[in-house]
Amino acid sequence: MKKLDLRSFLIFLLLFSLKVTAQKDDVVITVDTLSNNVYMLTGQGGNIGIYVGKENVYMIDDQFERLSPKIKTAIASLTSKPIAFLFNTHMHGDHTGGNINFNSKETILIAHDNVRNSLSAKLAEKPELGAAILPEITFSDDVTLYDGEETIMAFHVHNAHTDGDAMIYFMKNNVLHMGDTYFSGRYPYIDLKNGGSVEGYIKAHRKALLLINEDTKIIPGHGRPSSKQELASYTEMLEMIKANILEAIKDGKTLEEVQQAQELTSSYDATHGSGFINPEKIRATFYNSLKQ
Repeated sequence: MKKLDLRSFLIFLLLFSLKVTAQKDDVVITVDTLSNNVYMLTGQGGNIGIYVGKENVYMIDDQFERLSPKIKTAIASLTSKPIAFLFNTHMHGDHTGGNINFNSKETILIAHDNVRNSLSAKLAEKPELGAAILPEITFSDDVTLYDGEETIMAFHVHNAHTDGDAMIYFMKNNVLHMGDTYFSGRYPYIDLKNGGSVEGYIKAHRKALLLINEDTKIIPGHGRPSSKQELASYTEMLEMIKANILEAIKDGKTLEEVQQAQELTSSYDATHGSGFINPEKIRATFYNSLKQ
């Protein structure tokens, strides 16, 4: 009986390994051209931004560690220039998992102070990850880099998706990478446990709308490239859901009642509720954030 159990366990491990390998092999890195010099790479995890500068490449986020070879191949199809700077828009693993493979003598990692703090805590729990996962330059409010005629602005938005979010704006190319402060075409994931908030999330959108114009291309953390008009409509949706949830809170509704109250988000569920955050989850997120 023990031999049979061991055999079954070994078969399970083999099948699981094959499944993981298949998932890795199934991921295809696709490229969207947003301007003459800026591209969006999509694979599995957060969208990657690539700016090919005069002599160097500037990269935004790096998805998961296991996808790094495919991501590097995709970048190599665009340019042979070295990656000089890699920005992390926040601390989540689908945006920072590749840090360990991209951090090198020629590539410097940049992020908000709180991103390094979060990744340092992760490193303390798993020392085997190594210090290469950590940003080497951090900022509290904003930092600006210059490459020829291009100005690259990275600026912090407070307590939006997390407590360490940054947007990166390529001014001349007029492309804004919003990280996970924007989920195009789906309800957002607002990480309340790591400092995110509904109020901060909406304020981040308002800040972006003040910065950009009708010709700006937006790279969301997840979803397809977007425009100012689409971002404005998305922000209106967030404001409407916020108003509905606040009214429910004022009426004394409990979390469970709000989760089941489909009418609070029904105007947007068909278009935005099929992703990771379904209608019930978004109502719970807004309730828990606004109730505080």
